[in-house]
Amino acid sequence: MVVPGFVFGLVLPLILPAGTSADVGFRFASYINNYMVLQKEPAGAVIWGYGISGATVTVTLYQQQEAIMKKVTSVKARSHSWMVVLDPMKPGGPYNVMAQQTFRRKNITLRVHDVLFGDVWLCSGQSNMQMTVSQVFNATKELANTAAYQSVRIFSVSLIQAEQELEDLAQVDLQWAKPTSENLGHGIFTYMSAVCWLFGRYLYDTLQYPIGLISSSWAGTPIEAWSSGRSLRACGVMTRGLIQSDFVTGPSKYSVLWNAMIHPLHNMTLKGVIWYQGESNVNFNRDLYNCTFPALIEDWRQTFHRGSQGQTERFFPFGFVQLSSYLSATSDDTFPQIRWHQTADFGYVPNARMPSTFMAVAMDLCDRKSPFGSIHPRDKQTVAYRLHLGARAVAYGEKLIFQGPLPENMELLADKGLLNLTYSLEIQVQRQHNIFEISCCSDHQCKWLPAPLDTVSAQSLALNVRSCRGTPAALRYAWATWPCEYKQCPLYHPGSALPAPPFVAFLTDLRPGAHRRLAE
Repeated sequence: MVVPGFVFGLVLPLILPAGTSADVGFRFASYINNYMVLQKEPAGAVIWGYGISGATVTVTLYQQQEAIMKKVTSVKARSHSWMVVLDPMKPGGPYNVMAQQTFRRKNITLRVHDVLFGDVWLCSGQSNMQMTVSQVFNATKELANTAAYQSVRIFSVSLIQAEQELEDLAQVDLQWAKPTSENLGHGIFTYMSAVCWLFGRYLYDTLQYPIGLISSSWAGTPIEAWSSGRSLRACGVMTRGLIQSDFVTGPSKYSVLWNAMIHPLHNMTLKGVIWYQGESNVNFNRDLYNCTFPALIEDWRQTFHRGSQGQTERFFPFGFVQLSSYLSATSDDTFPQIRWHQTADFGYVPNARMPSTFMAVAMDLCDRKSPFGSIHPRDKQTVAYRLHLGARAVAYGEKLIFQGPLPENMELLADKGLLNLTYSLEIQVQRQHNIFEISCCSDHQCKWLPAPLDTVSAQSLALNVRSCRGTPAALRYAWATWPCEYKQCPLYHPGSALPAPPFVAFLTDLRPGAHRRLAE
């Protein structure tokens, strides 16, 4: 299934859920197939499907010709579905899975082969997640680099909408497969997701066991399309009017992609999710994104935990990409606002509202000459690398630096015209650039003024705020749609080359000479 154009989404007919008839055929769920990866220990993988009401279903796991596990269940009367949870398995394979339905002394047998156990990650979002490996820098080299990654298996969901929650996928673009140059670079904005693939490849380099990657994304879509009605109501999102925005070119009706492209996967046992979305909310419900995004994460976690019979962790790791840069004809601060709201207005993750999350900062990965438009930068390798660092820390408990320096303390030295900032990590000034700004207020009016760097030490810096003749009210960093050129933002961590994320902090309660802690 091909998506025409670049950011444009193909609007397909809505799929309406149909009642399952009593003569439903015996089958596995749509995504249980040859070459799949099932979630490894400590969780148990879920195997499920459909059959004749009241029939007995026996699921057997084989290694070569030896049966090593057997589970028995029955087909439910109302849903005509059956489900078993396998015992936790160590990573590896290959295995074969056989399911046999017995009804009135008649047996029907299904088999899938070359099944691996490892970690399963779901990748979702809009066009920057949908961009394929054929669209990134050094595409030819990346497409050819598959021989060492035959245990990283890929799967891509079709672009489908639905008015109500579907229990199974209506259509699949790419069934479980080993990676090839053809299925990694099938076309433009089709499959396989470059961020998803590269993230999985980096994880495999570290973990050295199978990784399953499921891509379910659609260009030009707002977060409301990926959210359940429950999570939208929790944020007071009620209006269903038409959206007028250059950034919304795909389906925008509330919940239609949650219903058709995410909910059908909820019985699956997952390790975690990565997400790249937000551009389509720059001019739509932007001020609600600090609620709708955390609410989406919480709702997905609840739904997958319940659907997998508690096998998917209740607070499974959820990683996301903070929006990159965009060459805009206007100089508003809508992009910086979305970047801030992506963190629930903390400026960093994990935080109290977004536990077990990790973020890849991408504002310094701009691409003026992208043939797909500057909103689609081609360096997805660095995006995926930064994401995988977060996963190693948050999902796998590895002790490593996975985010750039965060401001921890602030001190106003009014007599010297300086504002001191202390950071959580060592900082390196890449280049002198007036990217700090101070809000200066007088006569009930405030204006943002440059706050140039004065001095820099290993873990702190001083800003010159003498231009402020009134009262300093707030400080912000990298608060622009295009804050810097490619990998040339001012502040990075020297060892990891991770950029300091953008932030805004209010100073109204900061007395001269007093300290304020910014990050908890």
